[in-house]
Amino acid sequence: MPTCRRKRVVLTQPSESLLKSFKTTPDRDVFYLQQTGEIFETYEAYAARMSFYRLKQFQCEVTGKSGLDYFQALASERSEAETLHSRFSEPLKPAVLKAVQFQVVGRLDHLVESVYERFKDRYFKGERVLIDLNGIKYYGQVHTVYPPKYSTDVAARDANKPDADGAEHGAPRPIDNEEPHQIFDDLKTPVKEVNARDDPFLYYYWVLLTDLERDKSDKSKGSKPSDGAEMVGSLMEVQCGRMSRDRLSFSKSILRRFVRDCVDRDAAVASPWTVKPAIAQKYGVTSNMTEDTRNNVEAIKKGEHDKRKKVWEDKDGPPNKKHKKMTAAQEEKAKAAAMKRDRDAQEKLDQQRLAREEAERIAAEKKKKKPIRYPTEDLDVRLTDKDLKAGMKLKRPVPTSHALPFNNHPGLFESFLMAWNFLVVYGQVPCPSNTFQPLHLSPFTLDEFEHAIKHTDVDMFCSLLAEVHSTLIYNLRTVPFARHSAVLSLLQRKDQLQADSMEDEEFFGVNTDQLSAAMSDIGNNWERVPLRHSEGREGWEEALIGCLKDHATRENFPRMREILTKLLFAPEPNEVPEPRESSPSSSRGPSPLERTPIPYRLSVVSTPRERYINLPVHDRIVILSFMVNLAISSKAIHQHMESCEEQLTALRKEKIEVNRTKKQYLEEMNILIGETKEVPVDEDVKMEDPSDMSDVPGSDNGSDSGKSKKGTSRSKDLRQKAQLQAHSKQREAARAKQASVKQALAEHRRLDEEVNKLERRLEAIEREFRKLLGGVRVKPMGKDRFYNRVWWFDGLGSANLIGSGGATQYGAGRIFIQGPSEFDLELMMRRTYDDVPVETRRLEEEGQEGMLGPGDWAVYSDMEELDEFIAWLNPKGQREIALKQALSKWWIHISAGIRRRLQDLNMHAKLPEARRSARTKIAPSHDITREPYMMWANRRAINAT
Repeated sequence: MPTCRRKRVVLTQPSESLLKSFKTTPDRDVFYLQQTGEIFETYEAYAARMSFYRLKQFQCEVTGKSGLDYFQALASERSEAETLHSRFSEPLKPAVLKAVQFQVVGRLDHLVESVYERFKDRYFKGERVLIDLNGIKYYGQVHTVYPPKYSTDVAARDANKPDADGAEHGAPRPIDNEEPHQIFDDLKTPVKEVNARDDPFLYYYWVLLTDLERDKSDKSKGSKPSDGAEMVGSLMEVQCGRMSRDRLSFSKSILRRFVRDCVDRDAAVASPWTVKPAIAQKYGVTSNMTEDTRNNVEAIKKGEHDKRKKVWEDKDGPPNKKHKKMTAAQEEKAKAAAMKRDRDAQEKLDQQRLAREEAERIAAEKKKKKPIRYPTEDLDVRLTDKDLKAGMKLKRPVPTSHALPFNNHPGLFESFLMAWNFLVVYGQVPCPSNTFQPLHLSPFTLDEFEHAIKHTDVDMFCSLLAEVHSTLIYNLRTVPFARHSAVLSLLQRKDQLQADSMEDEEFFGVNTDQLSAAMSDIGNNWERVPLRHSEGREGWEEALIGCLKDHATRENFPRMREILTKLLFAPEPNEVPEPRESSPSSSRGPSPLERTPIPYRLSVVSTPRERYINLPVHDRIVILSFMVNLAISSKAIHQHMESCEEQLTALRKEKIEVNRTKKQYLEEMNILIGETKEVPVDEDVKMEDPSDMSDVPGSDNGSDSGKSKKGTSRSKDLRQKAQLQAHSKQREAARAKQASVKQALAEHRRLDEEVNKLERRLEAIEREFRKLLGGVRVKPMGKDRFYNRVWWFDGLGSANLIGSGGATQYGAGRIFIQGPSEFDLELMMRRTYDDVPVETRRLEEEGQEGMLGPGDWAVYSDMEELDEFIAWLNPKGQREIALKQALSKWWIHISAGIRRRLQDLNMHAKLPEARRSARTKIAPSHDITREPYMMWANRRAINAT
């Protein structure tokens, strides 16, 4: 039930007179409030009650969310109740409700604590549980529960054993009629006493293993999906020591919410907790107190009343006339009794304090034994002194918000960024044949687009402005439209005002009839007018009016009338402000948002070509944002998205093939490295001199006999011949070995070159993948711990990261930070259990200036800030480690784009004007034709007619 100012809202009951009147006049008209079922006699009472329900002062009793009206709080409670009842174990509900029925416990927390301690080790038939078998956890379902009397009778348990698929043998078994865990007595009974009567550790359970528990955060287990899978589908006999429940279905917090949703009690002292009648009927919980239960409740109430009465009587105060004066002996006796009560109370408090300290010590030891597994939720990670000494940053560098263009109007920068991203992504994409290039627009940087939007020089034609509007106009010709929808919308508004007896509205002194007349002859054939690139897109301003006239209405373009008035009417010549020279790139000139204020009255009919140059910047961005939102639904854009999806699929397949080939090459290279580990043998083997091989010295005198000399010579020749053959074989083996090593080294070098080519191809695939993915959806790089989104827009769609010759290219050349969404912010604010509130942490770690709200943007423009931001990211958090990995993956291109942008800004920055001499009559003016946005040319334009 929703609460208002911490009190439950009680529904209004019909008055007795109204109930009596129904008997006499059953057809009487009454006022019925359908959402609550309340009935009121008068409309004033009905309206007052409805006004009360619409006040934003109600609170959801389940979630604690405040600032809601009654119906929102009721819907929130119902949604949370449905989620809670779907999570809580269904077989456990009747047992818990029977246990809390008619219990007299002061606080709900104490009731929940008692129920949790009683049922945490007790399981019921049909429950979904977790089974731990040798460190591997399985999901299972309890099939049969054996009470303690079966703990020593193994034969009886086996006789009632079910089949492997969970079906019983033959006829119904006697054990099916036995109700386990009959412990629904007073919850004040100590747990030890209850367990002594019905020990949960003597229960046996037959459990059917249904699935493996998969830890999503542990990536190392993904490599062994088959560990323990052979046990799935089998029956196990286990005890409660191996069993546990999922924390999402049974914990103290879940149990507290379930009990609070299902029970109620009166406001009287010592009132029992009772299960709500509808829930009691559903789960078979008796709603009638037995005589013993009623006597116990009455005894508790009487004892509580007597205790309060005694405390009141013991208070110091003037003597009551009803009290008799005590004697000295009675006073001494009363003092001794009071001292004894004080001693007993103090001893009880000391025992409770010691027990609480012991429980805290045990909990702290358990917490130390179970270390946190990183990465975890980012807001659960706090920097320690060790982390700070290691160099980690406590405070995030403050991103700059004032450096963003048009950021002084809420939502204007976001619309500007969205329009630029759309134009660049769908401008021109080099794809295979028969692909779609929806806009035929060459890419341009965010700085060039900003300066083009700020362009106000009448004499200088800005090609970028003309090309952007013309390509969008060509695209919107394919989007269905209603002829003269803007005029019809204005006339309908006029008719509504006349029907309400109100005068027609005027904007800048122009009424509906004057605006409709001015619009009637402009841009009527905008969908057929050729806007040729070779002619400078002449007539695009009139075509823009025609496009707005047929596409816009007051509903989809709220500022339609104001902008059309500014484009079709001009002030009187004497009211025109004096022109002042400024260029969009000049930081010294006034802002175009403030430079040309619109006068109060625009009375002279003009042309869009003359008036667009005087249109304020925020109006130009609103027009582009409206046209971009319409162009997204065009057929060309949808066809391009489908083409990108097909190419992304092809790139994914190619990436798999390239990685497979690379892996094969690396394996072959490792084999070749093993073959070349031996040192090659030298090709030139040293040969001994034949004369050194002689064993017998020669005789000069020839005194030996002829036979002996002949035998010695033959032996010597044979020995020399054998040695020559052996050395010849060694040389051949050495040459073959060295040739093999050379061939292996050559093959290794070839494979190394192939691997380098494949790595370059993988890098190209990643860049191409990013470009094509930008044509389908644009996602942030990631989120930090406070859910701030980090964006990098370079390399999407038609934009390239690397140009011809390897030159760096960029689109935005910055890293943008967007504040958390409203959903993420609400998610953070719900963390009420943290030691330090999230708001305090944000002030400490982001600073007052760095805290971004929903819709807020900021930017990092130089490398020092970005380096500090990356050093601030904590890899122990899930979001920040993913963000850090994404930034590291593209770091080369991110840093190169930022440096290149800063170089371009320094190159094109205007030098401060020199001090003018008194003799100089004319000061040299700045040549804006040399600005990058004025030098941009659309090389993808098509002279369509």
